[in-house]
Amino acid sequence: MNASEWTISGLLQLSGGYWSTCALHAGVKLDIFSLLESRSMTAHAIAQQCNCDQRATTMLLDALSALGLLKKSDSEYEAIPFAAAHLTKASPGYLGHIIMHHHHLMSGWSHLDDAVKDGGPVRESVSHGDDETVRESFLMGMFNLASQLAPGIAQAIDLSGCRRLLDLGGGPGTYSIHFCTANPELTAVVYDLPTTRSFAESTIDRFGLAQRISFVSGDYHIDPLPCGFDVAWLSHVLHSDGPEACATLIREAVAALDPGGRLMIQEFILDDTKDGPPFPALFSLNMLIGTKTGQSYSQGELATMMAEAGVTNIERLDITLPNGAGIMSGRKA
Repeated sequence: MNASEWTISGLLQLSGGYWSTCALHAGVKLDIFSLLESRSMTAHAIAQQCNCDQRATTMLLDALSALGLLKKSDSEYEAIPFAAAHLTKASPGYLGHIIMHHHHLMSGWSHLDDAVKDGGPVRESVSHGDDETVRESFLMGMFNLASQLAPGIAQAIDLSGCRRLLDLGGGPGTYSIHFCTANPELTAVVYDLPTTRSFAESTIDRFGLAQRISFVSGDYHIDPLPCGFDVAWLSHVLHSDGPEACATLIREAVAALDPGGRLMIQEFILDDTKDGPPFPALFSLNMLIGTKTGQSYSQGELATMMAEAGVTNIERLDITLPNGAGIMSGRKA
C-alpha cells in the first residue's frame, strides 16, 4: 500500500486482521467444514460431533458465517460451495494442510520483536522437526500450494529433449509429478530428507508415476548429490539458508548437471532494492523467525550466485506467479 493510501481504518484493520485468520484456523482444525460439506446442521449437533462447548461453537459458527464461509438458515449452518471445495478433507482441492501450516507459524510471529532483537529464530523447525502433525502440515501444505501452480509451470517450460530431472529438496514431489506428466520421456529423482520419503512416495504413487519418479534420501547440506541430470529444479529451498550456503548448494546442483544442463530456481524474489514486493519482504521475516540464516533473495543476488557457479544464459522466465515468486533459469557452461 502506498503512503497516500493509508487510513486509520485501514491501519486498525491490518492490526486486527488476525481475528479472522484465527477463526478460519479454528474451523479447519476442528474440521467443521467437513461436517457441513453436503448437509446442514445445528450448532448443537456440530458441538456434539466436535466434542466442543455448544455456546462457544455457536459463536464460531456465526463468525464463520459472517466471514461468508458458512451459510446460516434459521438455526442450521452449511458450507458454501467454495468452502466445501477447499476446506473439506474429502475434497481433491482441500487446502487445510497449508492453512494448518500457517496456524503452526503464528506463535513464532507473535515473537517477531524478540527475533529482531536477538537476530535469530524464535521457533523450532516446522518443516523437518520432531512433531509428525506439524511436519505433515508443512509437507502436504507445500503440496497444496504447488498443486495450484505446478501444472501451469510444467506446461509453460519447454523440457523437450530432457531425460532426467533432479528435484532438489522436492518434498512430496509435486513438481516432479507435473513435469513428468507434461513430458512423457522425462524421469525424475526427488532428493530430500528421510523424514519426507513416506509423504513423497505416497503422493507419487497416487499419480501412478512410481516407475518414473524415485526418491533419494539425503541432506544436501552434507551429503553428495546424485549426478547425470539434464535439469536441476530448486523450488523454494534457498530461502532457508544464508548466502554462503545457497552459493554452495547452487554449485553442487550445477555439478550434478551434464554439460549444457539447465538449472532452474523458483523463489519469492525481492527487488534489487529489497523494499518490495510485499510478500517476499514479509517472507524474509518468516525466515528470520524460523531459521538461523534464511532470508528472501533479490533477482540480482540469485543471478550472481548462478553466474559464480558457472551458469550462463541467465534469465528470469516470463511466467506470472503470485506473491512475488519468479523462476530464474540458466545453462551449465
